[in-house]
Amino acid sequence: MAKYKNEGYDPEEISALKDECQQEGKSFVFVEDDDLDVLEEGECAHIQFPGKYQGEEVIFDALVYTLRLHHSSLVYEMALEQVRKTYPEYVPPEDRKPTYKITPELEEEAETALTEIIDEIEETETVKVQEHVEVDMESDYGIALDVCLNVDEVTDEVIEDFIKHFTNNTLSLDTTLYSFSNEEEN
Repeated sequence: MAKYKNEGYDPEEISALKDECQQEGKSFVFVEDDDLDVLEEGECAHIQFPGKYQGEEVIFDALVYTLRLHHSSLVYEMALEQVRKTYPEYVPPEDRKPTYKITPELEEEAETALTEIIDEIEETETVKVQEHVEVDMESDYGIALDVCLNVDEVTDEVIEDFIKHFTNNTLSLDTTLYSFSNEEEN
């Protein structure tokens, strides 16, 4: 039995994935991913599916997400970068270590500034995004895909449609640049 440096190219792994897909009645399977808490919101899915790359069978390990989520992430990162210039000691809740300490007043100031900067970025449409598929050949498992689609929700149908067009080499991405604003006002 041959040993593969990247198990995503191993025919046994590919065969097992095909069997799993067949059992699920889909052309893909969902991957459990604790790092992605947005998965529950329908804006992002981590999947794997078998396919061919340059004539060779391989497993594609894909993160599929909405254009709105991509936009929100970029806006947040940009705003956080600006906030850190004024409040270098501020660490967002998702990055805090148990030993992190900040005064409630400073935290409130920084988070108010963050919200204001996000609103300004959205109002001025500073960040624009478009559909894309990024291929990572250096992945630890198969070929990694970063897939951003202009859809409201990442559903099984959206994923199936993407896979069909991707594997048939008929995928056509929308090159229009989009900007979003947070419509959920309190």
